[in-house]
Amino acid sequence: MTQPQALLRLLQLVSPALPVGAYSYSEGLETMVQSGTVTDPISLEDWLTQELRYGTIRLEATALLRAYRAVECNTAVESNTAVESARAKTLSDWNDWLSALRETEEMREQSWQMGRSLTRLLLSLQPELQPVISSCGEPCNFAIAFAIAAHHWQIDSHTALLGYLHSWIANLVNAGVRLIPLGQTQGQHLLLNLYPQMEKAVDAILQQKEEDFGNCGWGLAIASMNHETLYSRLFRS
Repeated sequence: MTQPQALLRLLQLVSPALPVGAYSYSEGLETMVQSGTVTDPISLEDWLTQELRYGTIRLEATALLRAYRAVECNTAVESNTAVESARAKTLSDWNDWLSALRETEEMREQSWQMGRSLTRLLLSLQPELQPVISSCGEPCNFAIAFAIAAHHWQIDSHTALLGYLHSWIANLVNAGVRLIPLGQTQGQHLLLNLYPQMEKAVDAILQQKEEDFGNCGWGLAIASMNHETLYSRLFRS
């Protein structure tokens, strides 16, 4: 696949038009707005910056990278039963690892629902991905399905991580525009301001060793747990 084609595939994968339902989730932001913790562009930018530095999104991106490398490693050699078995174990292990790290039911269901939607779409667009997707296990987390798609479409891992984080940030900025509310122009300023943090996060994830995996997401976890008891809700998380 040529570089322009890979770029177009990435744009398709991170597009708001991708039918995975990302727009219906706020990942605890709705709770933070209603509690008065996030009230303006400054507090929203601070919340998202801390999530990029220390939050669960770092572990999602880490699992994405490991899944990408697992597929890459096992497709670089001649396919045989042993290789297919090794790939199945690696992908399913990373998928199970990510599922186990979901701190609340809403967050787990979000990851699973979006993963199911993406794998269903991929099987419709690229039926040859059936063996790889099946080896992941059910339910497949969104980050793992994203990695499978990115590798198949020859999007390099660094670019795939940037695309994943950008899609995540854009979705939450759009949620902030609706919830706080913010103007559309303020939302775009916020996106631009967060670009350096996205780049730093990707660089750190690419260099991270497995013994250093970890996050500090208790604020998000509490917000997510309280979300289901809100009097009124626009979002599913």
